[in-house]
Amino acid sequence: MNIAVLAGGLSTERDVSISSGIKIAHALRSKGHRVVLVDVFMGYEEDNCNPAELFEQNYSFAENIGVAESIPDLAEVEAMRRDKSSSFLGANVVEICKYADITYLALHGGEGENGQIQATFDILGIKYTGSGHLGSALAMDKAITKALFIQNKIDTAQGEVFKKGDDTSSWTHFPCVIKPCSGGSSVGILKAENPEELNNAVKEAFSFDDKIIVEQFIKGREFSVGVLGDKVLPPIEIIPTTGFYDYKSKYQAGLTVEVCPADITEEEDKVLRNSAYEVFKVLQLSCYGRVDFILAEDGKAYCLEANTLPGMTPTSLLPQEAAVEGMDYPTLCDKIVELSLEKYN
Repeated sequence: MNIAVLAGGLSTERDVSISSGIKIAHALRSKGHRVVLVDVFMGYEEDNCNPAELFEQNYSFAENIGVAESIPDLAEVEAMRRDKSSSFLGANVVEICKYADITYLALHGGEGENGQIQATFDILGIKYTGSGHLGSALAMDKAITKALFIQNKIDTAQGEVFKKGDDTSSWTHFPCVIKPCSGGSSVGILKAENPEELNNAVKEAFSFDDKIIVEQFIKGREFSVGVLGDKVLPPIEIIPTTGFYDYKSKYQAGLTVEVCPADITEEEDKVLRNSAYEVFKVLQLSCYGRVDFILAEDGKAYCLEANTLPGMTPTSLLPQEAAVEGMDYPTLCDKIVELSLEKYN
């Protein structure tokens, strides 16, 4: 099968995406597929582009990249583009994806995860992995996600949405968590213990998004639960050694302890799995994804968010959960392709 893997882009999660894409491409090739790995923003900038030849060559725009402690300089990345266009789709990306049997979306954040590229590919008749444009849009906007959770009686932290210019002094519950509405990988997410810390955190969050959420801090243990088709994977517990699961803790080895299968009771396991499946249905997600929770001291699983294109880096959670079920990394990638093709039948 010819599979195009799209990675990179111009979101704050660019490095995470490229790291995921490289690993996915290697895994799919080990399963016998012809794979082209292309940066969705840079595209293939050579003067002559022959998709058939690129698939025969198993072309990759990158062979190795690590995820740094801080987010990449996106202005610097943008300046490297040869045509200086502001288009999200780089040169020859559409042609390569049209030639492929399916496009594996290894994108994170921004246009790659908020439904825009999914809607574009739907219009162009390009098959792709993961949820459709509507589910992607609903899950990406944390304000909409929270409203749907409340409407469908899914436990979630109480919070308030603020736009740039709004007065956030009305928020008086501490400690609290401040997060951009459309971010990922914990970029821009901060905890505040008092009004002064809240003001500083709000300024930083607004540097990433024009809309933010301030919500109550739920004390408890943090878990993530993967969903693969109709199967809910074993919950994985996330224990950051620094005390807060931020961008650095997620992608730097040794800063987080991840335990799977988690040391929880049968009832707690059931609560987490059932909640994850319910979140998937409410947000109209499909194929695969990951749902994050805080398991509070009262036994309730408070949903933080759903990830429609979860990370597939060497330290990512979904592959660890699949491994507990006896599914190695290449088989997981192949299964995601299989499930994604099924939605077109």
